Amino acid sequence: MSMARKVALVTGVGRREGLGFEVCRQLAARQMTVVLAARTEAKAAPLAEALRAEGSDVVPIALDVTDDASRRAAAEHIASRFGALDVLVNNAAAMGRMGEKVETARFEDARAAIETTLLGTWGVIQAMLPLLRKSAQPRIVNVSSGAGSHGDAVFGLRTGNAMGASYACAKAALNALTSALATELSGSRILVNAVCPGFTATFPGGEAMGARPVADGAASIVWAALLPDDGPSGGFFRDGKALPW
Repeated sequence: MSMARKVALVTGVGRREGLGFEVCRQLAARQMTVVLAARTEAKAAPLAEALRAEGSDVVPIALDVTDDASRRAAAEHIASRFGALDVLVNNAAAMGRMGEKVETARFEDARAAIETTLLGTWGVIQAMLPLLRKSAQPRIVNVSSGAGSHGDAVFGLRTGNAMGASYACAKAALNALTSALATELSGSRILVNAVCPGFTATFPGGEAMGARPVADGAASIVWAALLPDDGPSGGFFRDGKALPW
């Protein structure tokens, strides 16, 4: 898959230690122009500048995935500057409370998780699809989690893991959105997949707890962004291997 002058948008990039920042770095290392999106320009600009200091071609943009006007403005900006979009990485998500249970969950937490993780991603996809259709090799990657799977033996829906019900249900819904969209786009050039980066050390002390390096989790996401034309669509993967739903 040729990466010459291709453009990628990565949403939800909030800090240097996060997966989104490392995904931007890895895509830029493959000669892509990366649009780094954070909720505000004040957050996006210094992160983009840090990557530019490494020699990466990174452009900051403000994008609140939960706001329709912000999504439309981001699409218009990309259209005017680049004309098309080749890769969309939907990394933005919201957490509920750790250890949250269905029976006692606060609905404000559940709404926030669903509004960002599911509906925010859905809205960004709708805004960006016209630009993706202009690409010769468009790819959509939805950053999901094994917490939203019935089959993940460690973090899945049947394990009672500490990520909480709001987070798990929102990620399960994101997997469903991925499957439905892939079915709608069947026969087109657009490949859309969900990726679980695994338990990743995006927090202090994470690796000591057994979490994998951030670079490894990001590489799992980048794999789906670089799929060849005959690659899968509508799947759920980690490190290029299919995961149970």
